[in-house]
This record gives sequence, C-alpha cells and structure tokens, in this order.
Amino acid sequence: MPCKGAKPDTVTYGIVLDGLYRDGRTVDAKKMFDEMIKTGIAVSISIYSIILLGLCRNNCDSEAIDLFQNLGAVNVKFDITIINTMINAMHKVQRKEEAKDLFAAISACGLVPNVSTYGVMIINLLKDGAVEDANNMFLSMEKSGIVPSSRLINCIITMLLEKGEIAKAGEYLSKVDGKGISLEASTTSLMLSLFSRKGKYQEDMKLLPAKYHFFDRFG
Repeated sequence: MPCKGAKPDTVTYGIVLDGLYRDGRTVDAKKMFDEMIKTGIAVSISIYSIILLGLCRNNCDSEAIDLFQNLGAVNVKFDITIINTMINAMHKVQRKEEAKDLFAAISACGLVPNVSTYGVMIINLLKDGAVEDANNMFLSMEKSGIVPSSRLINCIITMLLEKGEIAKAGEYLSKVDGKGISLEASTTSLMLSLFSRKGKYQEDMKLLPAKYHFFDRFG
C-alpha cells in the first residue's frame, strides 16, 4: 500500500476499509485490517466503528456482536449510532435478550437514545408480534420528549396493517397531520389495496380515523 515513501495513516485505512465493506469484500477488509495492525498504527474508535458497520452491512452480525462485546469488555465506548446498529444486529440473529439489555444500558453508557434507537426497538418488537410491547416503547419515546419521524410512523402503520391490527394502526394514523408526519405513497397504496376489497379489512375500516373511510369507494 505505501507509495514513494508515503505511509498510510488511520484516515487512509479507514477510507479503504469502508470502501471494501461497501463493496461486500469482507475478506479483503479483514486482510487490510490485519495489515494495519502489523504496521503498528493504533486502531481508533472510528476504525472499529467502520468495521462494525461493515460487518453488519454484509450480514456478519454475529461476528460484529462478538467484536462489539469484546471491545466493551475493555471499556471501549461507542456513539449511539453504533449502539443502534448493534441492537438491530442482535435482533437479526435472535439474541433478543442481549438487545434488550443493551438498550437498557444506554443511559449508563452516558448516551441518550434517539428516534432511531426507539425505531429499531419498535420495529423489531413488531416483527416478533409483540404489539403491546412495541406500543409501550413508542409511548416511552414520546414521554422522553422524542418526536417520531414520518418514516417511523409509516413503518409502524404498515406493519400493523399487515398483521391485521387495524384498530392499533388507526391510533397511529391519527398522528398523521400532513405537516411533520405524512403518509408515504407505499403506505397509501397498501391501504388502498387492503380496504378497497370486501372482507375483514373493509368491515373494520370503521376502526380508522373518519378521514380514511373513503377507501371502500375504490372497490
């Protein structure tokens, strides 16, 4: 890698590692990291962050979790973005209790959960069918003063509708104000598909806010 006497530094290795992971070349990235270690360059938190994100991006979640936990054992501290990524990775590989424990330990790490943190927890709880737990997590987010994003609201509505949780979806639809929070095209398309044909969904359309009671006209 050195050229004409120039030697790569931490920034150089970081750029190359990030590029390799983005290209899906995890084996080459690991070789590059080994090369970096051999040169004696100190590994910064930013480098470890690139590696953790890269591993998760390439579905090497268990490997990322193990590295994250090993680094935590020697008191390496990461920012909330990495914590969010690791919580999601733990859910992906069914290490749900570890994800729950990591979420609970955020404050002790001197960090503050953000809308992405809560979003990761809520979406994964919904994937597991834990609708009430997801709703309680959402209420906890609101109580902490965090404003939900339009993207999160749309994801929640979509997942609830797909699970047949129409009344609960209606509660989140009532948060759509057309200003800070708007329905995305994909959400509207799903609602049109579900409520425009006869059956359970059309019968339960009355559980939605009144302004959404027109979908049956498209049947």
